[in-house]
Amino acid sequence: MLWVIYLGVSLLVLLAVYLGLAFLPRLPRLLLTWIVAGAMWAPASFRLPLIEEGEFYTGLAPAAMVSAVAFLEHSGAALRSGLIWLLLDMTLGALVGVALWWWRRPPSAERGSDAHTASPREPDETVQRREPVIG
Repeated sequence: MLWVIYLGVSLLVLLAVYLGLAFLPRLPRLLLTWIVAGAMWAPASFRLPLIEEGEFYTGLAPAAMVSAVAFLEHSGAALRSGLIWLLLDMTLGALVGVALWWWRRPPSAERGSDAHTASPREPDETVQRREPVIG
């Protein structure tokens, strides 16, 4: 149940990041949003000692939290494992962002090279603008 709640809250954060970066062009906005998504959704395993000698609790948590706790506890092995998963999933998120941009780019971007091969308009040719008329 905790993971479901985390997923819901992370989707709200992801939407806020996307809308907060609205001033950026589409590619950097998607890239940064999906890097954040990769960082939020990267799972990593952890192992905590229990009160009884030799007993441990193992589980999964977000890699950013595993890395933060490992840093505070000065645990190099857990920090290395958490950071590797974090960086791997951030890279995967960046690739997803670029793929979404590539898949949903406007048709004019696909014909960018065709625009240079098209015949240029004559300089004396003028385009008449038509104003909208109500009624």
